[in-house]
Amino acid sequence: MTLISRLDRYIMVHIFGLTAIAALALSAIYTFITFVSESGDIGKGNYGVWQLAGYVLWQIPTSLQVLLPIIALLGTLMGLGTLAAQNEITAMRAAGVSLTRIGRATLMAGLVIGAFNLVLGDWLAPLGKQNATELREQYRRGRVPGTINQPVWLREGNVILHVGQVKTETEVADIVAYSLRPDDLGLAAVVHAEEASYIDGRWQARKVRRTDFSGGGAKVAELPEMVWEGNISPEVLRLVMLKSNAISIRGLMQLTSYLQANGLDDRQYRLELYRKLMAPLTVMAMMLFAVPFVMGSLRDSGTGQRLLFGVLVGVAFYMANEVTANTGQIGGWPPILSAGLPTFLLGGVAAWRLLRAR
Repeated sequence: MTLISRLDRYIMVHIFGLTAIAALALSAIYTFITFVSESGDIGKGNYGVWQLAGYVLWQIPTSLQVLLPIIALLGTLMGLGTLAAQNEITAMRAAGVSLTRIGRATLMAGLVIGAFNLVLGDWLAPLGKQNATELREQYRRGRVPGTINQPVWLREGNVILHVGQVKTETEVADIVAYSLRPDDLGLAAVVHAEEASYIDGRWQARKVRRTDFSGGGAKVAELPEMVWEGNISPEVLRLVMLKSNAISIRGLMQLTSYLQANGLDDRQYRLELYRKLMAPLTVMAMMLFAVPFVMGSLRDSGTGQRLLFGVLVGVAFYMANEVTANTGQIGGWPPILSAGLPTFLLGGVAAWRLLRAR
């Protein structure tokens, strides 16, 4: 017996087809709402309708990532509902196909859709969000693509850095480094550089003014340039300035490692890391949750009732997921619990109902 039988493929094809239709419909609605809500920025600088259209199109991967659990639930409800309405599920059951077997085929489809969701969240959505932001900033404020131009605070060991202007990932300006004494955390030195560049794995600062503090007073020195061999790379600098949901899994792992090594709070980024890793399981749990309902209370329902049920369950799950994540951060829960509690509960309920169904 093959791992995926002809019956499994038949069920999966129906689920994939209706999931694609649901994805097209919901993403179109989401895109239209985004276009309307952002239309107030038309006319600012060189930001016109075509620029807004480009911005909205780049946001489509993000919208799909957000909506995919609901899309998968609707696709499962509609796909299996179509088979039930045509009495094909009845024929399968009469031939000895158990509900657990149908649930297995649904989970196989969920594994494929979940993998697609992982690709969306780890690559396409961050890329799309970054390009959308750069496009909007370029035409609204005349900012050159690739220019970041925002201040940032960093820390490495006993050195606290304030970068006043980040031109690009490898070009910064107006840098102030505060060196603390390890014994009492008093101020040991302050270094100010007008600009710095990342060359050959090191930051080379120019037009430097260094002030050293000691018991006898302060000593000031002017230096034309200075080399700093810290571990803060341009990649870390870029990641710190991004929103947590716009960072890939690899970037989140790199950023949390940097924050932990320097004794900084990494809870927000660890939570987002676990949320990205839980996304495929969430899709699978939502799809499995739909199976007993299609075979039970929604078996003889129409398309409208299935859609309403799917939307209500999807919105309720989304709200529970957000509330749990925020509550977990406030209460100091383990990140995996904050990110995955609704998914674990939904998957458990789905498996219990599926095993009890006849």
